[in-house]
Amino acid sequence: MAAVVATPDLRRAAVFAVQTLAVALGYYAAGRLGLMRQLVVEGAIFTPIWPPTGVALACLLILGIRCWLGIALGALFVVLSLTSLRPVVIGNLVGNTAAPVCAYLMLRKVGFRNDLARLRDGLALVFLGALTAMLVSSTVGVGLLILTDKLGTHSFWPVWLAWWVGDAMGVLIVTPVLLVLHGMRRPLHLSRWKEASGLALIAGALVPLATRSPVSLLFLVYPLLIWAALRFQLVGSMLCALFTSVMATIAATDGIGPFDRLTRVEVMIKLQAFNGTMALTALLLSAVITEQRNTRRSVELACQELVEVLEHLTAGDAPPGRPTKGTEDGGLTKDTES
Repeated sequence: MAAVVATPDLRRAAVFAVQTLAVALGYYAAGRLGLMRQLVVEGAIFTPIWPPTGVALACLLILGIRCWLGIALGALFVVLSLTSLRPVVIGNLVGNTAAPVCAYLMLRKVGFRNDLARLRDGLALVFLGALTAMLVSSTVGVGLLILTDKLGTHSFWPVWLAWWVGDAMGVLIVTPVLLVLHGMRRPLHLSRWKEASGLALIAGALVPLATRSPVSLLFLVYPLLIWAALRFQLVGSMLCALFTSVMATIAATDGIGPFDRLTRVEVMIKLQAFNGTMALTALLLSAVITEQRNTRRSVELACQELVEVLEHLTAGDAPPGRPTKGTEDGGLTKDTES
């Protein structure tokens, strides 16, 4: 009996350990990718997009609050790859873990759905998951730099803004992509694959041109986002936004294209403004389109059911799913009573 009882417990413990390690490795891998491109503001190094925040929130929404330990371990791995473990580093670990956890709790409080099929879900992810919850990590991180005299008080707001926007961008761009990929259940039809391939080819040619041309052509990506949102909803628009954001970040950190001859602060402002508006456009437009399509399908289904009911009434039959009078009286008709 002891072995029978222990087996489910051991299985749950093993699943928890595997999930925790997977989340930690995913967080670490995302962190290493984010550190490949950096900007300097007021002497502080920051990443324009911090993907681990998006990975952390997506894991919480998919696996639940129990994966917070994996997030903390992943943040620890990232820090240990850069520096030694010190008290200020422990404070940053707490902030980087608490921010996505706060985002998860707030989203669950308002009834957030992972499929992002409603406009309210997109708005919740933007204003609660990204803009509000990421205040925790940026405030804790920059506050510790001020307290340990690693940053002057006059530099608080520029560095805090850069940190906050970088974490928020990770949520806006990475979290929707991971949620959509996790929720995909069926592949596209052959005709849709042809259109998707055409969209990918055009994006692959147009986005590098827009982000590297000395002439400011960043606005050219918005028709691609609209096309992707109209035809492929969230998965298409967010993948397009992710690719564009990566290319824009590479151009900004290299100081080329529309980011040439700008100061570091101007580069940060222009890049983050572009990434933010693009991510908001892709996310909210896709949510609106998906919500309208779901509403239309519900109306069409209701009309179809109404037509079936009217057909049965015209034929003199009872509508499907509704009992006849004889059945309501216990299954006895006048003939059977006699």
